[in-house]
Amino acid sequence: MFRRAFWFTTGAAAGVWATNKVHQKLRKLQPDSLAAQAAEKAVETGNRLRQFALDVRTGMADREEQLHDALGLSEPAEVRELPAPRRAVLEPHHRTTRRTGPNGLTGPTGKEDH
Repeated sequence: MFRRAFWFTTGAAAGVWATNKVHQKLRKLQPDSLAAQAAEKAVETGNRLRQFALDVRTGMADREEQLHDALGLSEPAEVRELPAPRRAVLEPHHRTTRRTGPNGLTGPTGKEDH
């Protein structure tokens, strides 16, 4: 008798457990739940990408500093001013793009009449 009662309760417990698992899976596959899961994954991916970008920027700044030190391009202690701008004296001269040929015709080769 006790044997039958033991197996009956074991079977009932397994049935309840399996039913609960099936209901949990069905709830996860509902459209609202799928949308929430997708939104959570998108936010998580965005956070990972943001952290990756910050890591890349930090690494770039560190590497740039290393290269500046290695090449001796460190910032000088005093800031030098730029030299005064130079002004070139331009002589006005006009250049024509058309040439006049020997017979009065114009054009690059001097042979066109239009």
